[in-house]
Amino acid sequence: MPTYEFLCKDCGPFEERRSFQEASDPMRCPSCEEEARRVYLMPATGKAPTAFSNAMHRAEKSAYEPEVARQPAGGVKYQSGHGGHCGHNH
Repeated sequence: MPTYEFLCKDCGPFEERRSFQEASDPMRCPSCEEEARRVYLMPATGKAPTAFSNAMHRAEKSAYEPEVARQPAGGVKYQSGHGGHCGHNH
């Protein structure tokens, strides 16, 4: 069963093991019994392999800064057909 972090506005954060079905449900703080909400954190990728960590960074960055497309290798360029189908005039 996974461990999730919750935040009590009076007592602070605490962790609780819960099933996937209960993961987003609020729960009671073990100290004061007030309702606490789940805290959503970034996955711990600090110990992840470098290639995986780099891929996660690129994916996150591309959501806000898409990469610039470059010309295909070999210098092949698209040329319009000036009104013809697939560049052929009939």
